[in-house]
Amino acid sequence: MKVFFRNNKKKLLKLLAVIAIVMIAATIWYEVPVTEHITISGEGKIGSPVRFALVTDLHSCYYGKDQSQLIKMIDKEKPDAILMSGDIFDDRLGQKNARIFIEGVADRYPCFYVTGNHEFWSKKEDEMKEFLTSKGVTVLEGNARNISINGNDIDICGVDDPTYMTESEWEERLDRADKVSNFGNYRILLSHRPEKVEVYKKYDFDLILCGHAHGGQWRIPFTKRGVAAPNQGLLPSYVDGLYDLDNGSKMIVSRGLARERMPYPRFFNHPEVVIIEME
Repeated sequence: MKVFFRNNKKKLLKLLAVIAIVMIAATIWYEVPVTEHITISGEGKIGSPVRFALVTDLHSCYYGKDQSQLIKMIDKEKPDAILMSGDIFDDRLGQKNARIFIEGVADRYPCFYVTGNHEFWSKKEDEMKEFLTSKGVTVLEGNARNISINGNDIDICGVDDPTYMTESEWEERLDRADKVSNFGNYRILLSHRPEKVEVYKKYDFDLILCGHAHGGQWRIPFTKRGVAAPNQGLLPSYVDGLYDLDNGSKMIVSRGLARERMPYPRFFNHPEVVIIEME
């Protein structure tokens, strides 16, 4: 009997060791960043191809010396502009890695930025915006900027995250961004929150770009669903990829780039840069 239990104990320990190795390997693997490509129609407003890099939820995480891993991923894709939908900075990790990333790309690409909730939680959002502006990044906070790319007129609109705003205050800024943009141009809205779909449906932005959900942190394999996301709860609806809204707008939600900032690892959910091909 003792021999039986001893042998089974050894088998159990071996099984637990294998499970531990698999879990460690999976954790490492799903921390590796990837580039995802999404192609959408310009809805008759885009006459020649345009390429954007959507970068969200960096949370000042580390991507190699001088953020070289992340910057090389973007350089390889040769985007026409970089669009940042919030939480590039963080309220706990400090600003160093975020600043290095901005300094590495802002002098080579037109860059557009809106805040996320963590910038506001840091209580340093004004300092962060001043830094971004000093590097040539366009900070959007209820306004819009026109950019001409390959002969296409595109309006990049944006709103601050509503962390410390009432819903009506936030919608006033959204109204302002809507009104100052040109309805004849292709119009992109940068907004951190994907769960605000019912608000976005009130407008006719061609494309809405969000982050915040981190892909649901643990993504359900072979689906666009995650386990949990901020402000959406369990089994959130908007965490990953392209969504067609009822009003004709399209919304893209990036899984973001947060790694060491999170209290638990990502599974089936690589951090990502989204490359948007518009044609």
